[in-house]
Amino acid sequence: MTHYFDGSDPMLSWWIAIAVVIVVSAVVYALLRIIIDTAGKIERTVSLIWVRGQRVANNTIHIANLYRTNDCVQQILASAARIAASASALEQHARSCPGCPACLVSQR
Repeated sequence: MTHYFDGSDPMLSWWIAIAVVIVVSAVVYALLRIIIDTAGKIERTVSLIWVRGQRVANNTIHIANLYRTNDCVQQILASAARIAASASALEQHARSCPGCPACLVSQR
């Protein structure tokens, strides 16, 4: 005896409808869980990228300071070279001049 569903039995129709609703709800729940989990992973990754990006940005701020420091060091080095040259000229003058240091004072 083969019994086919023809929609004439209201109890069977209700049970089939309930079963379909349960299956569809389970599938929707599973899909929503996947979406929520994926969104959480994306949020954690974006947060990590944001933190690391801020660290990089913080470090790049100091690059401008390093350029300024390098410029100051170059100026100091140039001044030190001029001072060394002047000191060397004074030393050479003092070695060859019998009247030093009086002649240096009188030239001012």
